[in-house]
Amino acid sequence: MSMNKQEIEELPEYGVDSRYKSQEERKTDSVALMEARLERMKNLPKEQMVRAKLVQLKLKMEEFLNKSFSYSNNYFTEYVAAYIDTLYSKRSEFANDISVTPVYLSQVINNHREPSQEFIFKLMVHSQKAFSKVSTFSEEMWYNVYFKQVVNNALNTEDEWRPEIEKQVKFKELI
Repeated sequence: MSMNKQEIEELPEYGVDSRYKSQEERKTDSVALMEARLERMKNLPKEQMVRAKLVQLKLKMEEFLNKSFSYSNNYFTEYVAAYIDTLYSKRSEFANDISVTPVYLSQVINNHREPSQEFIFKLMVHSQKAFSKVSTFSEEMWYNVYFKQVVNNALNTEDEWRPEIEKQVKFKELI
């Protein structure tokens, strides 16, 4: 069954129904609904907000892993930053909790330094504890995101590295 744009916009998921007499009336109600949602979110306990943000982050990471290719080259650090900012008011507190320096953490988040294996291990352990009361969280999630980003970066920058590498590689026809 194929639907046109207007029919799709009238679906309940959009939060407004099709009984409006004008677009202006519809828009006014839509704005009011969004304001009510935002007001309700302000009144949610902090614990519920943290849980919701963690689940949202997990879903974003899973979506990234399920895509075949992505042109952005900093998903890992975006996810690390979002994870930390969800749980901590200061990133230095997170750095202290996983026994790394705030400078090292900043360098990783700002793509000035590659994360070490030990850093990813600590991130894995920390996130498993954080997610334990929220949702299941796969042990290899951070590694999978990181390595997928590495592959994406290599493919995104192929025009830069390929000419020099081609000069260094010799190939003799064997077949």
